[in-house]
Amino acid sequence: MIQGKKITIIGPAHPLRGGLAAFNERLARQLTEQGNEVTIHTFSFQYPGFLFPGKTQYADGPAPEGLHIRRTVHSLNPLNWRKTGQAIAKERPDIVIIAYWLPFMAPSLGTIARYIRRNGHSRIIGLVHNLTPHEKRPGDLLLSRYFVRQCDAFITLSREVEKELRSLAPAPVAYAPHPVYDSFGDPVDAVKARQHLGLDPQKTYLLFFGFIRAYKGLDLLLQAFADPRIQALPDVELLVAGEFYEDRKKYEPLLGPRVKVIEDFIPNDEVKYYFSAADLIVQPYRTATQSGISQMAYHFGKPMLVTNVGGLPEIVPHGKAGYVVMPDPASIADGIMHFLAQPPGVFSNFIREQQQLYSWAHFTATLGTLAQ
Repeated sequence: MIQGKKITIIGPAHPLRGGLAAFNERLARQLTEQGNEVTIHTFSFQYPGFLFPGKTQYADGPAPEGLHIRRTVHSLNPLNWRKTGQAIAKERPDIVIIAYWLPFMAPSLGTIARYIRRNGHSRIIGLVHNLTPHEKRPGDLLLSRYFVRQCDAFITLSREVEKELRSLAPAPVAYAPHPVYDSFGDPVDAVKARQHLGLDPQKTYLLFFGFIRAYKGLDLLLQAFADPRIQALPDVELLVAGEFYEDRKKYEPLLGPRVKVIEDFIPNDEVKYYFSAADLIVQPYRTATQSGISQMAYHFGKPMLVTNVGGLPEIVPHGKAGYVVMPDPASIADGIMHFLAQPPGVFSNFIREQQQLYSWAHFTATLGTLAQ
């Protein structure tokens, strides 16, 4: 366990929104509770418009209590990289954890790390969510290599990213599964959750949750949901909750009367209602490394249907926490039908056991092995 250290986390946090911000804030809280002095350096400017197709990068509401968050990093300003890196270096944190998920961020994050390392004291640990982006661009590998060269060690959330890193980095690499997201509140009684959302308490709900881009495969799920076997079951409905990061028009021909779309970013205090109302969480992704959605499902005790891509099968063992299927409509439909044929609660015991494995204490213990 890491204890009694001065720790800096560099990456998204409030007022920025999304899974990366939620991860960094929860990690900071865990490290603080273990007796460390933790500061998060988030972005004063994160994405230019062409890289962020959503409505806004910013969250509503106040900053999370008990966390020390500074808005210091400008992703496009080299003068800022030098200033920020030198300022952090002067503070001499024992450990600097840098979240990395997109090659676009490599110049800023890598350069900041390079300046910090000059103090001869701070140990730089790359927290690598993705090394190769889902939507590839020329120069991705070159940029990622630049960032990798500035770090002393790495922690990854999937075996796939661990393997990629080992091919690039001579530094130590450790794997720790994505911890359970327990920062969205406790589970709510399913009937109360459905009443809150205006859903029928007697029906069965499949949930697709999170922002919508091509690699997330919502179109595959909508095609699967149109399978005659599923359509013959009038009490089964599909709930799609998330903001479109691409043109909604491509999905409209696939939206049937039993598909309910909540086209918006779901605030943190509303997440518990969607997961608690659902019977099955479906992740029909075309590509993936790991997914925070799976860990949210574990927290709320929900079985999952995932596709056999990236690190998803590591997190959702087939037949134990749900189903692993091929990323095509027929296989997804088969998986849904298998689930609907099972008695309620068939996966509950295994899911409860996994909640203990995917703890934040386990994650920070692995992180501690790299901090020496």
